[in-house]
Amino acid sequence: KQWYQRRVAITAGKNGDIVDIKGCGTVTKGMPYKVYHGKTGRVYNVTKRAVGVIVNKRVKGRIMAKKINLRVEHIRHSKCRDDFLNRVVRNELVKKEAKASGIFVSTRRAPVVPRSAHTVKGKGISVEEVCPIRYEFIA
Repeated sequence: KQWYQRRVAITAGKNGDIVDIKGCGTVTKGMPYKVYHGKTGRVYNVTKRAVGVIVNKRVKGRIMAKKINLRVEHIRHSKCRDDFLNRVVRNELVKKEAKASGIFVSTRRAPVVPRSAHTVKGKGISVEEVCPIRYEFIA
């Protein structure tokens, strides 16, 4: 039973954690219904062996918040916020350095600008203009 105890210690979360639901076939108790497999939810209740998770489920034309109870073997901590949290830490460091040096720096994400126009050249290859063939109506 050691693998079981280790698994529980690793995955037991706390209220507010974002988790991914992934059914584990080796533990058949507390398995999620097939609709919830692969979904992401927020933990709202933690017990000794299980957790309560709020998940959005599409029912006909609307999305409902469903509360489901799962054993801890069937959840994983989600990595969806990792990029955001890393960006927050990086921005704080950049702002601190900018304040020390007395310059303004923008921490907003900027879209990638398109590449500038250029001509592709090749050795011994002539430029060929490619355009669609004109449509002619034949009666």
